[in-house]
Amino acid sequence: MHENLLLIFTRNPELGKVKTRLAKTVGNETALSIYTFLLLKTKDIAAKVTSDKAIYYSVRIRENDLWDPAIFQKNLQIGSDLGSRMLHAFKNGFTAGYKKVLIIGSDLYDLTPEIIEKAFSELADNDLVVGPAEDGGYYLLGMKSLHPKIFKNKDWGTATVREKTLEDLKDKKVLLLQELNDVDIFEDIEHHPAFQHFLK
Repeated sequence: MHENLLLIFTRNPELGKVKTRLAKTVGNETALSIYTFLLLKTKDIAAKVTSDKAIYYSVRIRENDLWDPAIFQKNLQIGSDLGSRMLHAFKNGFTAGYKKVLIIGSDLYDLTPEIIEKAFSELADNDLVVGPAEDGGYYLLGMKSLHPKIFKNKDWGTATVREKTLEDLKDKKVLLLQELNDVDIFEDIEHHPAFQHFLK
């Protein structure tokens, strides 16, 4: 067992259930294709990171899918909102004995293995590491002990999440990584070269 654990939150890739804000512009089928493309990209990024890895599915655990069980521990997200689901996953990681636990989503094309490795190493000198997303949320969150407060009383999916999270942590040592853009709406991919073949 490694002392670092990377948690990956993912939605089961089902038509009409993923990237619903993006689908309003491009349609459900293209939105599903884009999400599947992002899942593959996330898998490739995660596979290069030196840590244990756990995938957390939104609806049900899939056996024969792109996440190889030899590399990725498979779990189900549990909780009524994103905060309680993340809290549950972090708690699992620390209970299992991991020293540093870090979470990412699966809708970030611009994330790299180097950013994740940097986040793990920065936890040596910081209580938490946060990867700010352009929409006011965060694309990455890492810690070396559980901070339950940050998962409570947030309007998940809104522009206030990061600000309110950092307020909760003002007495802690927090390192902010570079800002990245996650893919939620059409404008996020409209001019991105990696997505042009989906938009023709």
